[in-house]
Amino acid sequence: MGAHLVCVNSPLHQSRIILKCKVLGFQSSRFEKHMTQTQTEHISLFLPTMPASAGERRLAIVLIVLSAVFFVVCIPFAKTPLAKVDAFIPIYASALCINDAITSLLLFGQFVILRSRAILVLALAYAFTALMTAIHALSFPGLFSPSGLLSGGSQTTVWFYMFWHGGFPLFVIAYALLKNRATVLPGSRVIGLSLGGVVLLVGALAYLGTAGHDYLPVLLSEGKYTPALTATVLAIGGASLAALLLLWRRRSFSVLDVWLLVVVCAWIFDVGLSTIFNAKRFDLGFYAGRLYGLLAASFVLGMLLLENTNLYAKLVSMHEQQRRKTAELELLNRDLEAFGYSVSHDLRSPLRVVGEFAQILEEEYSGVLDEEGRRYVSIIRKSSGKMTSLVEDLLAFSKMGQQPLETEIVNSDALVNDIVQDFKSAHPQRRIRFDIVPLPAALAEGKILRQVWWNLIENAIKYSRTREISVVTIGYKESTPPVYFVRDNGVGFDMAYAHKLFGVFQRLHSSQEFEGTGIGLAIVERIITKHGGKIWAESTVGTGATFYFTLAPDSPAGMGG
Repeated sequence: MGAHLVCVNSPLHQSRIILKCKVLGFQSSRFEKHMTQTQTEHISLFLPTMPASAGERRLAIVLIVLSAVFFVVCIPFAKTPLAKVDAFIPIYASALCINDAITSLLLFGQFVILRSRAILVLALAYAFTALMTAIHALSFPGLFSPSGLLSGGSQTTVWFYMFWHGGFPLFVIAYALLKNRATVLPGSRVIGLSLGGVVLLVGALAYLGTAGHDYLPVLLSEGKYTPALTATVLAIGGASLAALLLLWRRRSFSVLDVWLLVVVCAWIFDVGLSTIFNAKRFDLGFYAGRLYGLLAASFVLGMLLLENTNLYAKLVSMHEQQRRKTAELELLNRDLEAFGYSVSHDLRSPLRVVGEFAQILEEEYSGVLDEEGRRYVSIIRKSSGKMTSLVEDLLAFSKMGQQPLETEIVNSDALVNDIVQDFKSAHPQRRIRFDIVPLPAALAEGKILRQVWWNLIENAIKYSRTREISVVTIGYKESTPPVYFVRDNGVGFDMAYAHKLFGVFQRLHSSQEFEGTGIGLAIVERIITKHGGKIWAESTVGTGATFYFTLAPDSPAGMGG
């Protein structure tokens, strides 16, 4: 046993202990860095943010060229009369309405995840077209009644078509302009209000096309198109071209951008064949134009469905990778915890013996020792005390991952005020000002949450002791979950080394400047991670540091509304 104790306390063995702990810590941090990179690589999994590949761009160009060729070929024959197919309009309108409604629903799903204003606008665009398709079908003569179920006169159906085909490009323009704007916090209220606005808009256009029928210019006279219609179509074409140019000028296309370019081109061809180059209803241009409309509606829906399938496949792959990496991390953590516990347990007894014998020498034999001898004994006591603190911290760190959480509602104000009173009593000679705001209660394990607050406040006091008056601010930011913080006016640190803050044995200041073992913040991070929260810090050298932390996972996107 004696030989074992000597071995454990030898400088060489202690160096090996620290080296192995550092290696294990490096392996864990390397794994966490790998996981962060992996998560970053998979951020752009969604159609609106995924960069378009060269193959997808080529496919889009091919489809646009084929559509343009078909459009040009159809122009000379656009006025060719064809048989009236009574079932065509209801089939076409039903397919279009369902396509657009599903596309809108899928885009709302993307919005809930990505929180993008542009995606919200595009989802509303397809909701608008779905509703206008239904309104247009209800007004179509001969479909539900001789003059149309929803009709204020002979121009109602034509004007509904113009409202429908003029509105969509305007939404696309808004999408292109908002693409790089800040995100919004999604929720049922945002989506509900937005959809409500679209419904009101469609209702207003329906009212204008029926009750305001007589105030609108005549677009269709005796089955023929009028000059007013040509001017209206040119305005719609201009809006569509503007949408096309705004999308094209982005250059850094997402997959969604590429397919929207195809949709807008098909939209222009639809309007051209259905209103400019044909003569009347149920001719070749009429049928071909609506075929373009159906294809335009199907492009984005098809790609959304395909990308959803790809997304599920990628998620399955990511889940499997994460499962393997998590198993590796758990193994590394178990090794670190077992090693730390073993080392700290084996070191405590000999360190206690060294410290006690040094104390006896200092207290009972100080008269026998000369000044140099007393200095040596003092160094032994201080060093053994520091090593004891290091071992105790290492033991606490290793135990932290083994104990299950026992959460309760913790009174944060009472807990923090109690800790602050302890520090005031411990540092009566220091001028310390505590600025504390009322804090929300926390769902946590009070015993270890106390250690979080204690360590952070202790650090704030320690690293601000060079100031004439130390100022420690304790507060929180309102969010879900709340973000607590501890701020000081101390020496701060270089943010280039912020990633080292929470590593075992990692110190940004030397032990000669500020005492410590380099484990305190690692323990804090482990406690907070155990609660599902996260911790981070911000600082400027010479002006102080702020440590932020949460005690629960961030609210999933879309759950906060």
